[in-house]
This record gives sequence, C-alpha cells and structure tokens, in this order.
Amino acid sequence: MSRKKLLPPDKSLLYPITSAIEPIDLVKLFPVEQPMELELGCGDGSFTLEYALAHPDRNIVALERLLGRISKLDRKAHRAGLKNLRLLRAEAAYVLEYLLPSGLLDAIHVYFPDPWPKKRHHKNRLISDKFPPLAEHLLRESGIVYLRTDNTEYFEQMLEVFNAAEGYETAETPESIKRVVTDFEQEFNEQGIPTCYAAFRKTRG
Repeated sequence: MSRKKLLPPDKSLLYPITSAIEPIDLVKLFPVEQPMELELGCGDGSFTLEYALAHPDRNIVALERLLGRISKLDRKAHRAGLKNLRLLRAEAAYVLEYLLPSGLLDAIHVYFPDPWPKKRHHKNRLISDKFPPLAEHLLRESGIVYLRTDNTEYFEQMLEVFNAAEGYETAETPESIKRVVTDFEQEFNEQGIPTCYAAFRKTRG
C-alpha cells in the first residue's frame, strides 16, 4: 500500500507500537473509560466496524498484522467518527504475551484465525495450549473468549484446548454477536459452509 493512503497521525486510530517490551496502556488510548474488548486478527474489519458502531458503550481494540487491511479499516473508522475503536498492527501471539496489561479485558474475540491446515504447521496456530492461560491473564473476572471458524478440524482443537484448560467454563455466543459477520464469512455461508461458534468464560478472579 502506498503511503499516501495512510491517514495522518492526528486522524489515525492506529496506535504506533514503539516498544517491544513495555505494555501498552490501553485505557489511555480512549477518551472515555468503559468496558474494553479485544479482537485478534480483525482482517477486513467488517465485523470490527459494525460491532464498534453498535456498542458505543464499549472500547474496542482491534489487532491485525497486515498493513493494507488495517489501513483500510482505519480510514473507514475515521469516516464513521468512531471514538471507541483503536487499532494495533502486530503479531497477535506476541502482543498477547508481552504487550497487554493484565485483568483489563471484558472479552476477547478470535474469528477465523489462520487454520494452518498442514499438520506440520499446526504449531503455528494461535489457539493452542498456550492460549487459554494468556487469555485468562488478560481477562477480568467473568471475561469471555469468543471463537469462530469455518474449519471443523481446527474447531475441534479449539474445544479440546479450552475444555482441558483450568479456569474456564463454556458459555453461549449471544445472537447479537452472531449476527455481526465478516464479508468473507457471509460469502462462504452463502456457499453452504457453516460457521462454528464457541465461547468460554473465565471462572477465576
């Protein structure tokens, strides 16, 4: 993407990560302190934008590695005048482990993460045995992890990982969240490919 398509810093919702070790003070990114949620791998931003517009009473942090995708979302969110959305460009696994403060999030959304379908690449999947304790550290008491994928084999792994993890119980994904879909999700749903949903609530304080 050419630089001329990037918003100037005073208009951009993209927070520049300047340290590889200092946790980001997420509260200071927003003009109003209110419940906070994190979306990992926001992709084209279609869920992110609609969800943030529908929930002005929640602060949303959306993370995406690809510059083109997050820059497009940045422009759309700026045009929509969103005050409750901030964007991070980085690798999700690294940010989870090193750059976020503990006990701050009310929800973590992980929708259609890269399934790494080849068996030898499964070690690269975001939702692995390492994920539940990292998420638990970041969530408030009773915070929820929402998962969504079209890959049934990966979905089974997600269920196995969280069912084996301590500190969680199964929860329901509200219909209000299910109704907010990505453009990509809508396309393959129309082709008859279903979406698999799961949610897990933190049970420890």
